[in-house]
Amino acid sequence: MSKRRPYTRPMAGWWRKNPFFVEYMIHEGTALFVAAYGVVLLIGLVCLAQGEAAWNGWLAAMKHPLAVIFHLAVLAMMSYHSWTWFKIMPKTMPPVVIGGKRLAPAMITGGGLAVTAVASLVLLGLAWGLTR
Repeated sequence: MSKRRPYTRPMAGWWRKNPFFVEYMIHEGTALFVAAYGVVLLIGLVCLAQGEAAWNGWLAAMKHPLAVIFHLAVLAMMSYHSWTWFKIMPKTMPPVVIGGKRLAPAMITGGGLAVTAVASLVLLGLAWGLTR
């Protein structure tokens, strides 16, 4: 019987040595903030269904300074998550051919960001119009 032990690959921290994996892990970590914000909105929806008093309580909770800081952190994380999502998109989708030429990945990323910006401005305008 051999006294040699089998090779065991070290599992802790291997991804920190490759910048691609670091960026990937950060992207996946920001998804937790997206999920947390979804839970906050779901709680607001439940409070809305429970009546005016519950809804006003939820609105008051959203005005608390810690809630505002949470929302700013979520905004930053969602912005990074969206940016990395649009950056990955041209690598994962089939080639887009227009006029016999393949569309550049930067055009796909820029187009996605432009559509997002326009949609955000339209929704902001609608929200502004509803509150006036």
